[in-house]
Amino acid sequence: MTARMTGGCACGRIRFEAEIDSDEAYLCHCRMCQRASGNVSLAMKNVPQADVRWSKEPDWYRSSAIAQRAFCAACGTSLGFRYDKDTDRMDLTVAAFDDPSRFTPTSHFGTESLHESWLDTTSLPRTRTDEYQKLVDRWKAAGEAPSQ
Repeated sequence: MTARMTGGCACGRIRFEAEIDSDEAYLCHCRMCQRASGNVSLAMKNVPQADVRWSKEPDWYRSSAIAQRAFCAACGTSLGFRYDKDTDRMDLTVAAFDDPSRFTPTSHFGTESLHESWLDTTSLPRTRTDEYQKLVDRWKAAGEAPSQ
């Protein structure tokens, strides 16, 4: 089912709308994505570039000789990836969507750099941020509600 979904960076300076035609997403484990996100993998949704509308053009940096990455220079949020040539598609970072819960990972890419120990973490203890009192107290002291 095709739906228009919105997203953007952490500070709100850059927003986007995208036509999404499936729930399929993927995890990229390549070293470029690891370094760009500061994480062991990057959840991505591949979309036609023509189906993405930016409220303000994102900042772009050349991450390699063949590709660029969209981000917000004000807050640092990673927003996407695109090759320079020979494609009409791009990737948007799943976490940049306002509601990323629709997406389901269906494959892994860049598996030469995959860290197996980070894939199945279901047996690890879990803590909700709104139940971690030290964090709740910090938000209250700052005069704000906890960030979701």
